[in-house]
Amino acid sequence: MITQIRGRLVEKNPTYVVVDCNGVGYLLHISLNTYSALPADENVLLYSHLSIREDAHTLFGFINKTEREVFKLLISVSGVGASIARTMLSSMTSEEIQQAIASENVGLIQSVKGIGAKTAQRVIVDLKDKILKTFNIDEVSVSQNNTNRDEALSALEVLGFTRKQTDKVLNNILKETPSASVESLIKRALKNL
Repeated sequence: MITQIRGRLVEKNPTYVVVDCNGVGYLLHISLNTYSALPADENVLLYSHLSIREDAHTLFGFINKTEREVFKLLISVSGVGASIARTMLSSMTSEEIQQAIASENVGLIQSVKGIGAKTAQRVIVDLKDKILKTFNIDEVSVSQNNTNRDEALSALEVLGFTRKQTDKVLNNILKETPSASVESLIKRALKNL
């Protein structure tokens, strides 16, 4: 398995790069995030994943190990191929994908071209536990779609508290009692602010 390629950047396009390693040119398919993060000079180091199918051996390049790991997790899901995974990594950063999966944000995942509702749900079901374990994401801190939390946050902002300090307090309360009501969240937050 080819795990990384270090060499001279010969050709650079939004969808692929060619890296010359001691006279051998490797074509690596990349995401737009990798493209924009490529250094200006000629020397590059890209982490890679070799996809082997009956009809093709395709090399994918990534700017960091996290992006490669997210790509591998995505292609492990039934219905998500390498091209959809690359499109997803082009549409969002690997961190945004992790957050979307961990917070079960079906709408955000479904917004990627080529992913329908069923596939988006399958991505979440298959990968949520792996994402939380692999990247040490705290499940409560990523539950951005918690409407009680959002309502409490808005109410506290109206009362004059800053979003930053309120955010922190609400996250701590939700760690203790994830199903707290809006009223309970506001009352407890006011005691801590």
